[in-house]
Amino acid sequence: MSGRSDIRSALHVRPLTAGTWDDFVAVMGERGGARGCWCMHWRLSMAEWMDNRGEGNRRHMHRLASDGVDGHAPGVVAYRDEEPVGWCSLGPRGGFPRLDRSPVLKPVDDRPVWSIACLFLPRAQRGQGMQRELLLAACDYARQQGAEVVEGYPVEPAPGRRAGADNAMTGIASVFRDAGFTEVARHKADRPIMRLTLTSSRSSSRCSGP
Repeated sequence: MSGRSDIRSALHVRPLTAGTWDDFVAVMGERGGARGCWCMHWRLSMAEWMDNRGEGNRRHMHRLASDGVDGHAPGVVAYRDEEPVGWCSLGPRGGFPRLDRSPVLKPVDDRPVWSIACLFLPRAQRGQGMQRELLLAACDYARQQGAEVVEGYPVEPAPGRRAGADNAMTGIASVFRDAGFTEVARHKADRPIMRLTLTSSRSSSRCSGP
C-alpha cells in the first residue's frame, strides 16, 4: 500500500472547538503559523491583523473556537490516528470578509458557497501528499454541515517556480484539481478561483467529533 493510501485511510478531521484547541495549537505551533497569523488573515482587515499579530490573533481565534462563527466552527483540525497533523480554515464565505474586499478573490456570483481559506501542515507533515487528503476530508465535513458548493483560492505558480510560504497557505491549484475542483474564475494569472459541488454520495468516514 502506498504512503498516500495510508494517509487517506487514517486521516480524519474534527471541528475546532474549545475541546480541540490544544490540538490546533500543536499544529500551528506556538507562533501560530507565519507571522503570528493564527489563521485570522481572511477574517480581519489588514490593519486589524497587523495590530493583533501574535497574541491578539490567537485570542481572536480562541474566541471563534469557543463561540463559533454564525453557528459553525471556524475550521477543522486533521488527525492521523489521534495525532493532530493539519488544519483547514473553512466555512460559509461570509465569515471571511477580506475575500469580498479582494479584487483577486471577489465573489464570482451570488451562489452560497463554503470557502476553504487556508490549508496548513506543519513542516514535518509536508511532502507526503497530505494536502489533498486534508482537502478531501474538509470537503466531507462541509457536506455534513449542509454545504452544497465548496470554493478554494489556491495559488498556481508559473512553470518552474514554487509557491512561497505566504502564498501557499491557500493551497496549490494542482492539488485542488486532483481533488475534483474546477476553475470558475481567474482575476490574476497565478490565482484561480476553484469550486467543487458536493454530493450526498461522498464518503464521510474521515469526519469525526461533534
